Parts: sequence; structure tokens; C-alpha cells
Amino acid sequence: MPDFSYVARSSDGNLTKGTVTANDRGAALRQIEQLKVTPIKIEQLAAAASAKGGKAAASSASKSGNGSSTPAIPTRVDSMPLAQLFLFTEQLAHILGAGMTLDEALGILVRRLKQPKLQSISQSLHQSLVDGRSLSLAMRDYPKIFTSLYVNMVAAGEASGSLPQILKRLVLYITDVKSLRDRVQQALVYPAVLVVAGVGLIIIFITVMVPQLTGFFKDTGQKLPAATQLLVDANHAIVAYWWVAVAGAFGVFALWKAFVRAPEGRKTWDRFMWNLPAFSRVPRFRFYAQFSRTIGTLLENGVTLLKALELLEDISGNEWIRLQMVEVRKAVVDGASLSNALRQHKLFPELLLDMMSVGEQTGRFSDTMQMIADVYERELDKQVKFVSTLIPPLIIVVIAAIVGSVVYGILSAVFNLTSGLQGKMH
Repeated sequence: MPDFSYVARSSDGNLTKGTVTANDRGAALRQIEQLKVTPIKIEQLAAAASAKGGKAAASSASKSGNGSSTPAIPTRVDSMPLAQLFLFTEQLAHILGAGMTLDEALGILVRRLKQPKLQSISQSLHQSLVDGRSLSLAMRDYPKIFTSLYVNMVAAGEASGSLPQILKRLVLYITDVKSLRDRVQQALVYPAVLVVAGVGLIIIFITVMVPQLTGFFKDTGQKLPAATQLLVDANHAIVAYWWVAVAGAFGVFALWKAFVRAPEGRKTWDRFMWNLPAFSRVPRFRFYAQFSRTIGTLLENGVTLLKALELLEDISGNEWIRLQMVEVRKAVVDGASLSNALRQHKLFPELLLDMMSVGEQTGRFSDTMQMIADVYERELDKQVKFVSTLIPPLIIVVIAAIVGSVVYGILSAVFNLTSGLQGKMH
């Protein structure tokens, strides 16, 4: 049987080298994985020797030719759409699951992925791997792409020797997060279109139609009715002082940005938004579902509860909630159960906390949290459907009221003109 040399990363993050004897490369890879290390590179010893000779020859030819060649430096990538992160994670999981080493998998991704950002990030991670860094450590250089949660799950996979399985679970997690976000965004598209169309219609009525119609009425010399005069004044204000409204809007926006930029201001604003009646239901249910799904996924992959809570502090995007989660984590450190710690801060509904408590008592906490996530994702769907059904009629009523007021003002002038003409005829 042939011998295979390998380079792998152990659970403590150090590189280890060795040789194994196996029938083929796949059997060698399975032997290495049984050692609870993450294989980075594996080569058959005879093939490795010939490859080194080929590289030396190529290097000699390169030096005798046009000069030394340097590898292309990957372009820095600071952001990536969630869909592309999903593709990267899915492809890497499939390649590792097919029996490739991490070094080979990233090299394949550099050639396979056509999107510039995906190619660049794959090349950068591959180069870091060649330089001796772990995959999770290399990913920490891109915090806007790979979140702390993502990186820590990868680190857990490297430590346990189960990186392909961890990546597959990350694929499922990203799918759930993306599906959740897409459902909310799609539900708000129609109301947003109605708002834009309604505002445009109102502006056209007041700035185009009203001046044309009221200009004729003024030529008659008759006094305009109060409703029509109000339209004329509104038209004059919009045409002559539109810049005041724009400047005022920018001023209010700047003051708001300055307010929320301060830590205390951000906490106050986020607390107000979290407790806003009716409008906070969708973000609340979204947070409940995402919190439950994330903590269940982390615990399933060997992350401790305290570490999971630390990673979950930023998941809501709400500073007030983040500070509450910091206090929850401190309570858990002091010995409280998670359900009791959360109950003290009244962040979650009683039903969720009761289900969480049952999971803690039965020893099936991660499975229970996944079940809770399913429950609140269904509730979120109901809330999104309710909001998306309720908003369009409200917008239509508001637009109809404004347009109706404009039409009433115009018709009032018409009736007034008709009455005046009839009086003159008599």
C-alpha cells in the first residue's frame, strides 16, 4: 500500500505533519480525519517527490526566461451579498464533503467561482492557508463578510475535525436567515410602491393641474372658495419654498443621526422602537426566531452556552437589546438558567420561556430551541402577512382623502363660477 504525507491543523490550532499508509487517497483522508484534525494538504509520497521536481524545473525555467513571476495579490473585499456568502459556504462544504483537503478545496473555488468578490476572497483565504494560518483566523480579517458567529462555528469545526459538517449546517442557517429576510422585504415592496405612487400623484395634482384650473378661475375675477384658495396656497408653498422643506428634512435627519450616534441616544431610540405598539411586532418575532435558531445551531455544533450568548449579543441590531443580553449573560455566569435570566428582563414572551425551560430540564435544549425557532418563524409569517395586508388599504385611504380634497377644492371653484354666471344671466 502506498504512503501519503499530510499537513493538518489540530484542535489547538497548530499545524501537524505526518504520514499514513492506505489503499488510496480517500482511505488516507478518512484515517487523518479520525485523528480529529482538519486536513489541509495530502499527497502520495512518490507523487509529492515528482511534484517537487516539477516545481523546481518550472522555477528554473521561469528564472532563465523573462524574470521571476509573483502571484497575483487578491483585491481587498470588504462586503459581500448574503447570496454570494451562501454560494461560497455551500460550494466549500460540498468540495470538502467529497474528500478534498482544505487547500485543494479553496484552490478549486478560486477557479470555479466566477464572481469577482468570491474569487478574491477564495484566493485570499487560500493564500492565508498556505502561509500557515487557520481558516477561521483568516476569516477574522473580513468581519463584514464573516460574522463572529460564522467564524466561531468554523473554528469549532476545525477543533473537532468536522469542518464539512459544520459548513453544511452553516448553509442551512444562512438559508433560514436569507429566507426570513426575503419574506419581510417582499411583504413591504407593495406598500412602498403605493407610497411612492401616491406621493407622486399628489405632487402632480397640486403643482400641475391645480395651477392650470385655478388660473382660469382667477381670470373671471371671482373670489375663490376657501377650499380652492387652500390648494392655491399649497401650490405656492411647494413651488416657492420646496427648498425649505428639503433643508428641514435634512436638518431633522442630521439631528437624528447625531442623537443615535451617541451611546445613550442609540439606546433610547432602540428601546423606543422595540416598545412601539403594533409596529414592533414584526421585528420582535424576527428576533425571537433568529435568536432561537442561532443558539440552537451553535449548541448543536459544540459551542458552549456562554460563548453562544456572547455571539448573540449583536444579532438583533438593537443596542438596548444588546445591553440586556450582556446582563443576561452575566446572570448565566452567576449560575442562573437561561430561561430564568431572560425572564427577569422580560424580553421574551412567557410561552417561549416556558418551552425553553422544558428544554433545559429534559436535556434537549438545542432541539427545543430549533423547535421554538420553527414556531416563531410561522408566527412571523402571520405577522408579515397581516401587516402587508393592512398597510395597502390604509395607504389607499390616505391617498384617496388627499386626492379627494384636491378634487373638492377644484369642484368648489367650478360650482362657484357656475353660480356667478347664472346670477349675471338673471
